[in-house]
This record gives sequence, structure tokens and C-alpha cells, in this order.
Amino acid sequence: MTVDAITRAAVLDVLKSITNPATGTDLVASDVIRALTVADGRIRFVIEVPPEEADRMEAVRSKAVAALEGLAGAGNVSALLTAHTERKPPDLKPGRVAPQGPQPFPGVKSVIAIGSGKGGVGKSTVSANLAVALAAAGKKVGLLDADVYGPSQPRMLGVSGRPASPDGKTILPLRNHGVTLMSIGLLTREDEAVVWRGPMLMGALQQMLGQVQWGNLDVLLVDLPPGTGDVQLTLSQKTRLAGAIVVSTPQDVALLDARKALDMFAKTGVAVLGMIENMSAFVCPGCGLETHVFGHGGARAEAARQGIPLLGEIPLDLDIRLASDGGAPIVAAKPESPQAAAFRAIAQRLIDDGHV
Repeated sequence: MTVDAITRAAVLDVLKSITNPATGTDLVASDVIRALTVADGRIRFVIEVPPEEADRMEAVRSKAVAALEGLAGAGNVSALLTAHTERKPPDLKPGRVAPQGPQPFPGVKSVIAIGSGKGGVGKSTVSANLAVALAAAGKKVGLLDADVYGPSQPRMLGVSGRPASPDGKTILPLRNHGVTLMSIGLLTREDEAVVWRGPMLMGALQQMLGQVQWGNLDVLLVDLPPGTGDVQLTLSQKTRLAGAIVVSTPQDVALLDARKALDMFAKTGVAVLGMIENMSAFVCPGCGLETHVFGHGGARAEAARQGIPLLGEIPLDLDIRLASDGGAPIVAAKPESPQAAAFRAIAQRLIDDGHV
């Protein structure tokens, strides 16, 4: 069977030959296989098990990958192991704390989350340019694309190809523009939807945090998904963060959701390092007239109201969008441009304030 001719049935036959030690039946019969996709000669799936089975099922995961690589070839099989628990109602009593607090990230001096209350405010564009700006300032920078449902950092940083895994456990991230990157988008096609439930999402996030060989970094930026959901909560509970940055446009609707993000970080005990106002103003390239398409000063006023810094204002500019779509953020594509200078100034402020 050629790689291109691999069928879902053939993959299931291989998985049926591997025993689940917890049940004594095969992996398919024990109903632990989730999100199985077979496309373009690549095989991807999740093994979802109870937490108490996670340790011994790691060997089963490795065995499944090795067996399926006999079909698809080395490096063409991706299997994530995630442990789930029964969903329980949240404990809304005040004053409760997790039994184990956030832990430091080995080898990383500072972890900074970049979030927003809503989508469409340019948070990922800001994350990519800020990462490149910090790298250009001499810092060792990692970028984790935690927006599992809508990963965009591989396109923005011009990174393609699949991360290698020499031992089936450790994942080697990819690198471009001086930034070390890991994203679920490197394991899926650009047009492929990630249709996962919450426990699988959390398992993927924890593997990207814990199994990726990040090396020694001055800072790891985490590009969060929009909103205030599972990813944000898991990151703040499991990882000791130096702080968070909230990105918003100036318009009132965006600021309403940005306040929710600020409140979320306050409730989870994460310090907010400041706000960034994106798409702040449009300067006509022909006449130089400045137009405030989405209003102006909203993030500055909100930052003042919250008692946190406004880290900077990023213009609404076509070159920023074109550079990101082309795989070289404006800080890398046009480092001497006024647009790049806005990102470099924010990066320098984070360095000067001791956050990086």
C-alpha cells in the first residue's frame, strides 16, 4: 500500500492489533480513539483515557505510532495522549484555591500570555511582531500558538513542515526570524478543522507546553485564543506567568470584551503588564491624513481606568497585514518602517520594565 493510498479502515485495523492494558481489549473496541484523520498520507488521532491510566498508556501511544509509521512512514503519524475526568459543576465559593499552584516553566525565564476578549482585534499579528521584535533586541524568544481552533502563527512566521519527534515523546519546535515556534497548525493542514472536545484541547495544550523542547529562553509568548475559556484557565492554573498583555481595538464593542479578559486575569491571579491598542489610526499613504476608523484612545482610557500601562498604539496599516500574510512580520520585512518601530518600542518597554 502506497502512502497516498492509506485508508481509514487500514489505520483502524492496525489500531485493533494493539491492546489497551486497562480493558484487555484493543484500542478501537475500548473506545479511546478520538479525532482520527487520514489525509495526504498523514495520520492524526488522540487517545483519550482516564487520568489514572495516563502513565502506562504512554507506552501504548508510542507503540501505536510505531505500528502506523509502518503504513505512513516515519514522521507521518501524530498521536496525542489526553486524560479526561468527569465534568463537575464549578465551585463558585469564594476563597477556594487549587491544591497545587502554578509551576515555573523549566528553562524559561519569563512566560507572558497575550490575550483579548474577542477575535478580530489583531492579537496574533501583535504576538508575532512582538516576538520578532524581542528576538531582534537580542532575546531568546519562543512563541506558543495556543489558539488551537484557529492557529495562524505558522503562516505569519513563514514556518512550514512538521516538527520532528526523535523519541516519540519529545517534540522539536521549528524556528524562523529568530523565534522558536510551536503550533497545532504545524500538525494539521491549513484548511483542516480541529474538532476536539475540551479534554482533548487541554491535553494538546499541556503537551505543547510540557513535551516541546523549548530549550533555554528569555521569554515564551503565548498567543491565546479569543475569550476567557479553557485554554486561558489551564495556562494560568498550571504555569507561573510573568504576566499578561491584553490587545484591543479602540471601539467600544472590543473594549467591552477586553474588560472581560482583564477581569479573567484578575480572578486567576495573573498580573496584567499592560494593554496594546491595535488598529489605532489609519494614515492615508497618499495625503498623510490620519483617520480614526475604529475611534481613538479607547484602550488608553481603559488602561488608565484599570491603573495599568498602555504599552503602545499600533496603526491600522496595509503593510502590516501584507507582511503577516506573506510569512514575514513587518518587524522582519521592513525593520526600519514606522510600523515596525511601534512594535519595537513595545518590546523595548517590556525589556526596560524587567518583564523580559
